[in-house]
Amino acid sequence: MTTIKIPYGKNFLEAYVAEERLEAVLESRAHHYRPEATEADLVRQALENPIGSKRLRDLAKGCRKVVIIASDHTRPVPTKIMAPQMLAEIRNGSPDADITFLVATGFHRASTQEELLHKFGEEIMKNERIIVHNCWDQEALVDVGKLPSGGALVINKLAMEADLLVSEGFIEPHLFAGFSGGRKSVLPGIVSGVTVMSNHCAQFIAHEKARVGILEGNPIHTDMLYAAKQAKLAFILNAVIDADKRIIKVFAGDREQAHIAGCKFVSGLAKAEAKPADIVITSNGGYPLDQNIYQLVKGLSSAEATCKPGGVIIICAACNDGHGGDTFFKWFQDAPGGARDIMDKIMKIPPESTIPDQWAAQIIARVLLKHTVILVTDQCDHQIPETIGMKTAYTLEEALKTAGLIAGSQSKVTVIPDGVAVIL
Repeated sequence: MTTIKIPYGKNFLEAYVAEERLEAVLESRAHHYRPEATEADLVRQALENPIGSKRLRDLAKGCRKVVIIASDHTRPVPTKIMAPQMLAEIRNGSPDADITFLVATGFHRASTQEELLHKFGEEIMKNERIIVHNCWDQEALVDVGKLPSGGALVINKLAMEADLLVSEGFIEPHLFAGFSGGRKSVLPGIVSGVTVMSNHCAQFIAHEKARVGILEGNPIHTDMLYAAKQAKLAFILNAVIDADKRIIKVFAGDREQAHIAGCKFVSGLAKAEAKPADIVITSNGGYPLDQNIYQLVKGLSSAEATCKPGGVIIICAACNDGHGGDTFFKWFQDAPGGARDIMDKIMKIPPESTIPDQWAAQIIARVLLKHTVILVTDQCDHQIPETIGMKTAYTLEEALKTAGLIAGSQSKVTVIPDGVAVIL
């Protein structure tokens, strides 16, 4: 028997799979990468040697109003390590700068004070100005034109009025934007809900280039990059992290050049050959990305890429925050015909009429049309995922037994411990 270990919340779940049934264990090599310096030193080295840009301290000279876009509670960005050095760089160039952290919630709920404290730490929480973006607060937004796709581009006013706009974040594979990080801090991070919906329309989500690991020709990426340019995002600091959420590499500098360099590095570590199997076990990488079902599209997409038609996907995720959004969950509550009903409705919606959270419903429906999905959780009311069309289990062992009844007791099993981290 082989012991498999799957991230779950802030811990792990374990189960045993017979060696003759185990097809493969697919992992990002980032999880085994050994950095040449400490996390703090990696950040410092990146800030001292920016890609395609002056140093942040030089960009800050003469700037009075500086905005740092920070990721929200759903992203495992090591802000406690990165933010203090960004502040030091900015204040080296402009000691009296008025600095604001703008939390890029995008379409997510607002971060709580407890979540902000966990992210920023006591020192920054006590001494710095932190504003949480609200994509529906019209008074906090400004219209700056149209996206290449034709959608309205409406951005947070604080960012647009800044003398210097910079961002922190991290780079990992992303199921439809190609990669996270870089330009994504602006769109969807700090734009209007209308702009997010236009960018995440059904036609773009279904586009053949809107897939993990692809930037060129990806219409979602094109819109995002344009939005970052219009916002005058001048400098990014993006980390690459391992399974323990520790920094292994940092990229700083120009919003496009530094991001591309980071994406190439991640791609080199994250690519793995798909190993089709009747049962695929995965996760959303544990906390913070497995707090709700809405986010599970990431892990499910990776499993989808290597699960045989009609096969079973087991995804382990705490989902302690429930479904993750009323508008998302409503798609499934109002779909008597299940996934087929949802997909048919969504594909008829024009881009300008995109409905909140339809992209997540679209991807989950796409997966459910091809596979049985079993959600392993002991922290979420099972009625929620069952309404969505998933089966449920309290333990990984229980899920494997159910999967065996569906796919066969001797069916092959492929394991993707962290479904967010790989490009298959």
